[in-house]
Amino acid sequence: MLTGLRLQNIALIDSLDLAFDQGFSVLTGETGAGKSILLDALDAVLGGMQATAASRLLRTGCDRALIEASFRVGDSGQRWLKRHQLDDGEPELVVTREWRRQDDRLSSRSRLNGVVVNRQQLLELRPLLIDLTVQGQTQELARPGQQRRWLDRLGGAELQLELVEVRRNWLNWQQCIDALNRAESDHLQLEQQRDELQALLMELEQASLDDPEEIAQLELEQDRLVHGVRLLEGVSVLIGRLQDGADQAPSVLDHLLACTHELQSMQAMDSSLQPWTERCLDLEAGVQDLIRSLERYGTSLDSDPERLAVLQDRLSLLKRLERRHGQDLAGLIQQRDALRQRQEADGSHGHLRRLQEQELAARAARDHSNASLTCSRQAAAQQLQTDLMAYLRPMGLANVRFEVKIEPVDPGEFGADAVCFLFSANPGQPMAPLAEVASGGEMSRFLLALKTSLAMVDGSSTLLFDEIDTGVSGRVSGAMADLLRTLSRHRQVFCVTHQPLVAAVADHHFRVSKDVSAGITRSRVSHLRDTQERQRELAELAGGDREEAQAYAASLLDQNVA
Repeated sequence: MLTGLRLQNIALIDSLDLAFDQGFSVLTGETGAGKSILLDALDAVLGGMQATAASRLLRTGCDRALIEASFRVGDSGQRWLKRHQLDDGEPELVVTREWRRQDDRLSSRSRLNGVVVNRQQLLELRPLLIDLTVQGQTQELARPGQQRRWLDRLGGAELQLELVEVRRNWLNWQQCIDALNRAESDHLQLEQQRDELQALLMELEQASLDDPEEIAQLELEQDRLVHGVRLLEGVSVLIGRLQDGADQAPSVLDHLLACTHELQSMQAMDSSLQPWTERCLDLEAGVQDLIRSLERYGTSLDSDPERLAVLQDRLSLLKRLERRHGQDLAGLIQQRDALRQRQEADGSHGHLRRLQEQELAARAARDHSNASLTCSRQAAAQQLQTDLMAYLRPMGLANVRFEVKIEPVDPGEFGADAVCFLFSANPGQPMAPLAEVASGGEMSRFLLALKTSLAMVDGSSTLLFDEIDTGVSGRVSGAMADLLRTLSRHRQVFCVTHQPLVAAVADHHFRVSKDVSAGITRSRVSHLRDTQERQRELAELAGGDREEAQAYAASLLDQNVA
């Protein structure tokens, strides 16, 4: 439910702060006063306008503008906020959109409960907050799948559960058919390329590829073999200097032993030297460990020319394979394993048969849930046809005919039905798609009747109607007023109207007026709480003789109170 709307520097409005309540609210006023600005503002704050179009709402000469709308959110809206981690625990949701002009550049930013959001998020949330209807609104009817979505909403929670089942079975079947198609494609490809793939697999198998790092390891061993003599000489020199000494000079170990003995003698006179003695002993142990490691390394060195030839042949083979196939060893090993699997699959048709059986079972489940959904849609269509005929005939469409046409189409995630609304307003006129044959007035009445039907099963958002009663007779506008009042018992309803019959039945009446002062035009919005104020406004709407209009307005209000 919309609870408040605050505007700053929007179109003809410099500042406005309105509070709203449940029930039926109307906005009236002379043409051009700015009634539709309020609906445009709600449209803009919830992402309904692209940035360029929405920027035209900015009041001339202003560098900043703000729209702030407050809502009491229903269960579906709360679930959406929690899913997007935007629920702050407060019962009220505040949606803002702010414009700033700087250096001739206009930017805007939207927030939900103070958190910056993008337009796509607003468009997802929007249907859970408002439902805006304007006269001649055929675009919504022509939107792909829209008529099916309306029918599904009318089916209520039970049909929604069926939709979930249909989508789950569709996705499962899609996975099965994709897996089967891939397997059949692989099988066909194997048949076409059997000899070539078999030769490639044999070549890779013969190469005995196991370790993707084999080339690096072979090159390291090759370097050791090539430089074995020099490496052995180096080991001998190092061990000599560390352990044996050279040219009558003491070795590193000799020096460390002498240092240890000296420190031990000094420690006897100064016990604080003990840590140094221990460090010297650690150095001695470290040198001895280094000598042992060098000795092990020396014994591992081999200058065997036969081993070197084997290594070089292996390296040559591996590098030739890499160049030929344009892959490193890891890629060749992966390709070899994939070819093994494909060969195994090709060796037996069991895998294909299993996939075919799974696809058939998934197809049967898909078709069964689709058939059940079609039956539910047909039942919802009958209900919709009955409801709409009852709502439309009192609104000047005594000869109206309406039918929900459900035709089979290829299965998808929403079932296997195409839904089309067929309509005829006059005798002798054949039934045709509603969006193609309904006039603007007929479309307005149809949308009002449709959304009244939907309100009985889905009360999740506020309904806004912009002059949908324009151009209709008094009797028709009276019927539309009754329907709007009925609708407001289930949903919060707003309507911009010029019809006194519609305005008279409202629970809340807002008057939009235009004021020109010092050459500046401003729009003002007044909440008419006093009966006399409402009577004067209704008389203005009725027009004609002043006294007669006043009497007519008073009678309308009296009837409404009664």
